[in-house]
Amino acid sequence: MFSSSHPRASCPRAPNHRKHTMNNKLYVGNLAYSVTSDTLNELFSQFGTVASAKVMTDRDTGRSKGFGFVEMDNAAQAQAVIDGTNGRPVEGRNLTVNIARPMEPRQSFGGGDRGGYRGQRY
Repeated sequence: MFSSSHPRASCPRAPNHRKHTMNNKLYVGNLAYSVTSDTLNELFSQFGTVASAKVMTDRDTGRSKGFGFVEMDNAAQAQAVIDGTNGRPVEGRNLTVNIARPMEPRQSFGGGDRGGYRGQRY
């Protein structure tokens, strides 16, 4: 494997990295718009090691979409988070916390014809 002096030794994709499964990734909904990723990290860290915490934001405005995802270090910690926070009020709103589902493929609107100049049509 890699030695500690190897450039990939600390890389998250290094072979010894603990794999996170979907049982570790949580959906957190009904968030107040004032809740940040740091807020989620602080709240959930009391239940174990938070691998990542992200509040989803609108790409154009940067405003929170009112939901996020938290990935815990293992499934037992994720279950402890669900048991301890689902339905609990945070900044005036009761959280919805459950195991995240895999992202569904987006529907294609087909057609591929996006308009635009195509040269002479006659």
